[in-house]
Parts: sequence; C-alpha cells; structure tokens
Amino acid sequence: MNSPRHRTPVRVRKLEFRDFAAPAAKTFGKTDPGKVNTQQEFKIQSVELITEPRNDVTAGTNVTLRCHATVSTSTGKGLIREYTILKNDKIVYTKTIGSSEDFVYQLHNARVFSTGLYQCKLDIQGDTKLSKAQRLNVQGLSQPVLHLKMNVVNEGEEVRATCIAPGEIGSFIFFFFDNDEQISRVEGLSNQVKTAFRLSSAGIHKIHCSYKIRTAEDTFPSTKSNNVTVSVKELSITPALKISPNSTIYEGDHLNISCSAQNFHSSSEGYKLFLSQGTKLLRTGNSTINHNMVAAPKASEALTFDCRVEVRNVEKYTEKKISVFELFSVPSLTMSPTEVFQGEIMTLTCNSDRFASQRINREDLDYTLYPSKNLPSSGKPGVFNVKALQNDFNYTCSAEAKGIKKDSKTLMIRPKVHVSALKISIEDKVILKKSFTILCQSNGSLPINYTLFKNNVQVGTKVIRERNRQAVFMDVIKEPGEIQYRCEAKNSLHSNKTGSSQHLSVNVIVPLSQMTLAVIPSSLELSEGEELHFICSVNGTGPVTFKWYRTGSVVPLQTNTTTETYSILEIKPVSKNDSDEYYCEASNGANKVRSEHVNVQVVMAPWKKGLIVVACLLLLLLVLLLVASMLNIKSKRDAVSFYDGKEGRVTNGTRHSVASVPADISNRSSYSIPATVDDEISEVSNEPNVEYTEVVHARSTDPARVPLRKGTDTVYSELQNSPNGAADPPDYGSVEYAELNREQFEISQYDPQVHSYQDLPEPVD
Repeated sequence: MNSPRHRTPVRVRKLEFRDFAAPAAKTFGKTDPGKVNTQQEFKIQSVELITEPRNDVTAGTNVTLRCHATVSTSTGKGLIREYTILKNDKIVYTKTIGSSEDFVYQLHNARVFSTGLYQCKLDIQGDTKLSKAQRLNVQGLSQPVLHLKMNVVNEGEEVRATCIAPGEIGSFIFFFFDNDEQISRVEGLSNQVKTAFRLSSAGIHKIHCSYKIRTAEDTFPSTKSNNVTVSVKELSITPALKISPNSTIYEGDHLNISCSAQNFHSSSEGYKLFLSQGTKLLRTGNSTINHNMVAAPKASEALTFDCRVEVRNVEKYTEKKISVFELFSVPSLTMSPTEVFQGEIMTLTCNSDRFASQRINREDLDYTLYPSKNLPSSGKPGVFNVKALQNDFNYTCSAEAKGIKKDSKTLMIRPKVHVSALKISIEDKVILKKSFTILCQSNGSLPINYTLFKNNVQVGTKVIRERNRQAVFMDVIKEPGEIQYRCEAKNSLHSNKTGSSQHLSVNVIVPLSQMTLAVIPSSLELSEGEELHFICSVNGTGPVTFKWYRTGSVVPLQTNTTTETYSILEIKPVSKNDSDEYYCEASNGANKVRSEHVNVQVVMAPWKKGLIVVACLLLLLLVLLLVASMLNIKSKRDAVSFYDGKEGRVTNGTRHSVASVPADISNRSSYSIPATVDDEISEVSNEPNVEYTEVVHARSTDPARVPLRKGTDTVYSELQNSPNGAADPPDYGSVEYAELNREQFEISQYDPQVHSYQDLPEPVD
C-alpha cells in the first residue's frame, strides 16, 4: 500500500571549517591546503508538513502528506536529504533524495486507522529539523458483512460464521451476537475473522456482527452488520425421573430413584445421564440410573432430585421435590431449676415433643445425654440428674428411633456462686444531719440483691449486675446516739440463702457550737509575775483539736487534740511581753469554730513601783546635796584674794583670776586653792564630763639651767565621768605655789582660747 523505501547512496565527507572561531554554516567536500576552498555550506531554514486536500477527511479519501523544506546553500548545488514521516512519534516511512523538490507521502484510500498526529523530519549530513505536527482525522468505518456456512442446524450443532470489515486496516475486535446477546469475541490484525459457536436453544435465531478499530489514542466502533437467520431444530431426547413410594414419605422410609433418557433415536451419537440431590451428585451413567436411599431428616426442607441428559453439549433436565415428614421432632434439652449453684443437683430433661404416631410410639424413642459419665439414674426416659460443676459446662442430648437420630442444641450450664465475704464500710465521716455513703460488697454470681439495715430496720435495696461494683447507699443521722448498720446479700431466686455482714457501729460527729473563752483571774489586768489561765470550751463530740493564737500570728501558741470538749492554756509567770489579744480555735472533723478575742494587759509589779519611787527620792536628794555643795564652794572662792608684794595692795579674786599671795603665807612652801567651779550646774550629757586640775610647778633656781621668764606653765589632766551617766561628786583640783628665789614666781593660768579665762596678773617683785 505504501511506496517502498528507496535510499540513495550517500558519501560521507569530512567537514572542515575555514574559521574555527565563528563557522558560518555546514559544509561538505574536500579541502586542499593552498588551494581555493570548494566546500559547500548549507543551512536548513525551515521544514513544513502540508496535508492535502485537508486535515479532516472521510474514509476512502486519498491523502497526500507533503514535506516542504527550505535550505540555503553556498554553491546552489543539491544536497543529499533524508526525509522521515512520523505518526504519533513513531516512524512510518523514510526516504533519501538528492534534489531540492518537496517530498510527498501518499495515503491511498485513507481509513480511520490513519487518524493521528503526523510530522516530517529532514536530515542533511547529521543536521536535522522537525516540522510542526499536523493532525489528520479520518471519519467513517465501513459496514461489516456477515456470512454463515449453514442456516439450518440441529440443537447442539456448531454454527460457523465469517465477519468482514471491507477496506479497513488496523487492530480489530470482532463481536458476534444472537438476538442482541453477545455469544463470541475475536481479536486480530486482519479485516476479517472466522469463528464457530453453538446456539443454546431450539428455534429461530438472528445473528449479526460488528467490530472496533483500536488506535494509539482511541477506539472507533462500527455499525451492525447484516442479520442472518438460523433455524435450530430441537433434539429429540427427554430425561425421565421416577421416585417411589409415591405416597406420604416419613423420615426413615426407603426411597428408590431412577433417571433415564426417552425418545432418543440417533444411533451415531450417545448421551450421558446425571442424577443429583440438591448440589450432591448421586450417580452418573450412559443408560438408566437407579439409586436407593433412606429418607433422612432435613429440618422443614423438601428433598429435591435432578435428572439430566447431555448430547453434543446440549443439556436437558427435569427435577422433582418430595416432602418428607418428621418421624419425631428434634429434641430439646432443658434444665431445672433454671439456675443452679456449684455442687447442687440439677435435672436435665431431653424430650421430642412431636412424633408420627402412625409409625412409632413415644416409648420407641431412645434418649442419650452427652457427656454421659457418672449420671445418676432418674427412672424416667430422657430425665437425668446431674451435679453442677465448679465451672461452666456444655451438655447435649439425642433422640433416636428406627435408625433416625437427631441431636438437640447445646445447653451451656453456668453454675452460680453463693454470695460470700460480705463487707460493709463507710466512705465518709458521719456528721450529724449530713448525708454520708455506706458501701456493701460481696463475692458471688451476678445479679446480687443488697439490703441495708439500720438498727435492724430496713433502709433500702440495690441490685448489682456488673462485676466489681459495690452497692452504694446514702443515709442521714438526725439524732446523736448509738447507730449500727449491716448488709444482707442474696443472688438466688429459688433459695432463701443469704449472706450477712458484721454490724458496723457508727461514730456520729456532732458539729461544734457555743464556744466560750474564760480567763482566770477574771480581771484582764495582771501584774508581772502572776499566773494566767485561759479555758476554752465547746459543745460537740470529740476528739477536738484546740489551737491557741495571739492576734497577728499564724503560728499557734499551743495545739492539742483531746477527747474532752475543753482546753486550758497556762501562762506563768506573766510579763509585760504577754500583753496582747488571745483567742482559741477548735475543730473536730465536722466544722471549725473560733472564740472571741480577749485583751490581756500586764502591768508593773508593786515592789518595782516602790523601788522606783525610792530611787527617784534618793536621786533628788543627791541632786540637792550636789547643788548645796557647789554653792558653798563658790562662796569660798569669792573670798580668796592675793597680795601684791611690790606695791602692797590687795586685789579681790574673781571667777576667772587668782590674787596675789598674802604676806603672811609667803614663807610657806606651797598653798592649795580650790579649782574654779561654774556657778551653774551643767545638765547631764551623754558625753563624759571632763575636769581639769591646774598644777604650778616650781622653776629651777639655777639661772644657767633654767632661764627666768614671766608667766606660768599650765598642766591639764583630763578626768572622765563614770560611763553609767551618773554625776560623780566634783573633785576640785589644787594649785601649788613654789618660791622661786623668794623674789619672783609664776602663776599658771588657763588657755584663754579654750576656756575664755583672762591672763593672771604678773607677780609683784
């Protein structure tokens, strides 16, 4: 269909470039150094694919794919060109030509299979260029044609058929239909296919075919072919099924079943018979089949038998259903009593409540219990006395008569456990007039009924149906007194056996109230050294925790827990530091109460007061004596005067000066004069008092050793008062006068800058 591929021999030549840095274009040919360059240079400018007459055509149209290339050359001579046609990126045709004419690829009588995406590629000496893709769409498939070899066949005979897709190419899928029902499917690359099939039933059948073409992108279906009528003759053979007895059938009756083929006259072909009961194949054979069996019990289901005959893959069948009546019903296994505890005797009864009185009597039924070890005899058919085990156990029983045996459903026995280890407890504190929780729990099989008693009077009941759950009761005690609780538990509906807990005595906590705080002595003003007693009392039940506090402190002075309803705080002996406000706090688990604050004042002891008065009087007396003494000293100092030896005059002494020595005492070696004392009494100061003693030392009589000079040398001696601050009696210093050659002497004086004293008068010769 396509043109054969032709390749023109191509001589490959070595390419050389005149300018290595910037080659202008491709060249080919020989280059001889020293001669003119004869190489041909070229450049592929463009490659274009043109579809003629157009891109969308109908089936049967002749389509031309034209590949037009524009190539520029240096000499104008032709180049060897290789053209390639690609469809959906796959090569479909390649050709090499030596001219510059367009390359043409013909699609004669284009078909749907030709639909696709086409491109043209040009290759010149390794330099390639690809055109833009062009899509070709071919629409319309030819109508298929169906041919049958025979139009009349016998039932089960093969029918041979041929389906043709005229003029089509590609990958095909052919379909064959019998009255629009697909009966065959064939795939291939040819536009025609042959097949054979059998028609399932006798009668007139209309046969047709169709096809599909697959491309890389899609699948295109054709229209239906022509209809061909086939007449199928029915096969003259009939299966026959017989079952005896024909009357009412009971379980255990013997059945005779036969399966055969009738009206079959062909001597050249055989047949095969199949006898089945439901899905169970009983017998097969090439002639009449007989089968004997006993009608077995099948709960409320009819027995279905099937007889089939097969000739040339043609199969015919017939079936029958027979009802089999029960000889006796399936036994049931029951237990009495309905609940049983471990180790107790229970009665298991196996019984079939219905039986066919026309065939058997009730005494004909034989019952068996499984497992059947160590079963005490009861003397009645189907009745068994069994001792309940310690754990769960399964029992079944069977009933049997005339070879028919039926089993009961499994009965699971779960022996119960009596209640035991019954405990009662209280979860919360029992406070008067407040609800609290009482818990009851025991071991035993569920459900368990719990009953709570308060002083032997029933309070309430609870039913527990879950494991590890306690019975929870709520109660309130309104009056204080002796209260006892107990629980009873029961888990049997047919027995009065119960479990009872011990009696639980309840300590009822009465909330604290009417708190009082007493003080001994009753007077809240005490003297130092006395004893102080606080008594805190409340109404309520113990144990009570008492805490004593001073106002402003979070740390208690004393804490004690007692069964009594009062507490005593002792402070002995008291001091002034014990003056404060006191209060008491009490708690007993029900509540907490606090007393009022009591203010206690501690005053000074009487003997201390008397001592202070005496001390004050003594101090006052001491001060008076000191003042009197100072006044006396002052008067004496004012009377002292000094005699002037030169001029014979007397100068009265003052507070800040010393007079001349009188003549009548000039011959004495020394004379003491009291030191200067202030007229006013200085105030008591924190600084130590300083007293000065003035001493006049005699100068040396040796002129060579000590030169004579006027004036005095003053020596100061500093005396500090007692550190306790008490004023010491004044200690007056003395001034010593020494004779210096009996003619001249010096008198010491205070520094006027420090003490503001005036200079003493010079001595008189």
